[in-house]
Amino acid sequence: MSWESPERLWLLAGVAALVVGYLLRQRRHSRYAVRFTNLRLLDKVAPARPAWRRHVPAGLFIAMLALLVVGFARPTDEVRVPRERATVIVAVDVSRSMLADDVPPDRLLAAREAAREFVADLPAEFNVGLVAFAGSASVVVAPGGDRESVTAGIDQLDEGVTGLQGTAIGEAIQAALESIRTLDARAAEDPPPARVVLLSDGANTSGRDPALAAAEAVQAGVPVDTISFGTPDGRIGGGQAVPVDGETLRAVAEQAGGGYYEAGSGDELRAAYSDIGSSVGHRLERQDVSARFIGAGLVLALLAAAGSLFWFSRLP
Repeated sequence: MSWESPERLWLLAGVAALVVGYLLRQRRHSRYAVRFTNLRLLDKVAPARPAWRRHVPAGLFIAMLALLVVGFARPTDEVRVPRERATVIVAVDVSRSMLADDVPPDRLLAAREAAREFVADLPAEFNVGLVAFAGSASVVVAPGGDRESVTAGIDQLDEGVTGLQGTAIGEAIQAALESIRTLDARAAEDPPPARVVLLSDGANTSGRDPALAAAEAVQAGVPVDTISFGTPDGRIGGGQAVPVDGETLRAVAEQAGGGYYEAGSGDELRAAYSDIGSSVGHRLERQDVSARFIGAGLVLALLAAAGSLFWFSRLP
């Protein structure tokens, strides 16, 4: 944090002087306090109250002054701001291996649930699209601001929805990039800041080479985050083993400037999506945050006034 008018912080010396003056005044009062020999009269004139009460309004008032001085010095801080036209494409593997029940109820259903939460937590200003892939890839929902369409598309993800068996990671990246290039009329000449978040449980088995697709993503300036989802013990109907294989996904993420995540449970998958969501589509911008301190100071002023009126029937 920094200040645009740091010289104004010298006013805090005045606040400190008030604190010293208050402490000296309290010490003087205790030294020269009047002593009553008539205990009944003392009880009527100065009924017993908790000693700390008389200091609370003053303490709150001084804290208020300190916060207002800090706000007056115009503090600034780096704030995460959603980028204009920020676009996130969620790509989900719907191949047959995603029916493995090593992640209950199965990989695909768990992936759908986590994807719904991920989309719901993204800033409302973001454009969000959905790609499904198995042996081929297709754009289920074009990127846009309609979250209900994306959520409905996630709910409809099912094994075989693309019509071909296999795992086409490269095709999924290509489909995501194409949907970004056609986001709006400006996209061709002024590409939006975008990111692809791709989930799968296996290596590439068909379609475009993932390395070539990742190179195209680098050229377009679109990072690709990948999530390897499943465990080595995955099996589908008939006992066929479908262990998770994340080597291709790791290579894609490293090449395309994204993050690589491994998730062997629904909780780990949600944590991976949460980590990705905290970094996508934002930029750091230095902004004036004086309102934080001024607002807190006003709250303390109200508390000081309320405490003084409630306990002593007077303002501080």
